[in-house]
Amino acid sequence: MPNLYPALGDPSRGSFQTASDRKEPQAGGPAADAGAFSSAGDPLLASRRAGEPDLFSSRPAEGAHEVLINSPQHLTAMAELSDEQFAAAVATWRERMRAHSDASYLQLIVNEGGGAGASLEHTHAQLYALPFVPAAVARERERVGAYGERTAGGGLLSDVLVEEVRRQERLVAIDDEAALICPWASHSPFELRVIPRREAARFEEDEGGAAMIRTALRALATLFDGAPELNLWVRTAPRGAEQFHWHVDIAPRLTIKAGFELGTGVDINVYPPEKAAADLKECL
Repeated sequence: MPNLYPALGDPSRGSFQTASDRKEPQAGGPAADAGAFSSAGDPLLASRRAGEPDLFSSRPAEGAHEVLINSPQHLTAMAELSDEQFAAAVATWRERMRAHSDASYLQLIVNEGGGAGASLEHTHAQLYALPFVPAAVARERERVGAYGERTAGGGLLSDVLVEEVRRQERLVAIDDEAALICPWASHSPFELRVIPRREAARFEEDEGGAAMIRTALRALATLFDGAPELNLWVRTAPRGAEQFHWHVDIAPRLTIKAGFELGTGVDINVYPPEKAAADLKECL
C-alpha cells in the first residue's frame, strides 16, 4: 500500500515499519505511564521518586478587583482630564484603596491603549486587592529595610531623590509635593517616576502627588503629539511595612522586549534617561 506518511520511512529501502514490527510498551508498565515518548532506560522514568513535593501548586483566586472610571466624559487618556477631574480621579483611587486596607497588597494600575493591555477605550484605573505580597514588592521592601539598617535609618528613595535633585541630570520637574524623574537605569525609553518629597509609606494614606502625575502624562502627550500607549502603576507599602516610600511609575509602550531581554531578564534601553529627561523638560 502507498506510504501516506513518507517521513516514517521508505518501504523500498527496508526502513519502513508496520504496526506489527514496532515493539510497544506493555500496558501498565512505566513507559506506558509516561506516554508515547518514553523508552526503556529513560532517565526521566528512572529519576521518579516517591514522596516528591507537588511541583505544580496552585490556589483559588481570592481578593478583589475594581474598575475605577476616571472621567464621566468619554476620554481615552488621563492626560485629557482637567485639573479638577484629574484630582478627583486620584482621590477616588485612594478612597477605594483605603476600603481594602485588610489586603496583603494593593495594586492600582492604569493601562492606556490596546498595546498596553487596555480592554476598555474609556480612561479607567484598576485596583487589585491581593491576599499575598508580589515578589517584586517583597524584594523592594527588603532593599529598603537593608538600606535603612546600613545607613542607621536612612530612606533609600529619599536619598535617591536628594541626589537626583542635586545632579539635575534626570530631573524633569519638581513642585511642593513631589518630583518627577527619569530613573537611573530605566527599563525602557521615557520611563518616568513620581516620588513624593516627604517620605510616606502608603500612597492611599497620603494626599500629594496628583498634580505631578498629571504633569508627567501631559509632558508625554505633548512630546509624542498625543498620549502614547502606556502603563502606570502605584507602588505602595504592603500591609505591615512601615519603612517604605511610595512612588508612581509610568512606562510608555514604545519598544518591545525581544529575545535577549526575555532570555536574560536584562533590559536594553535605547534612549538614555538623561536625554529623555531633557526632551520632556522642553514640553513643560
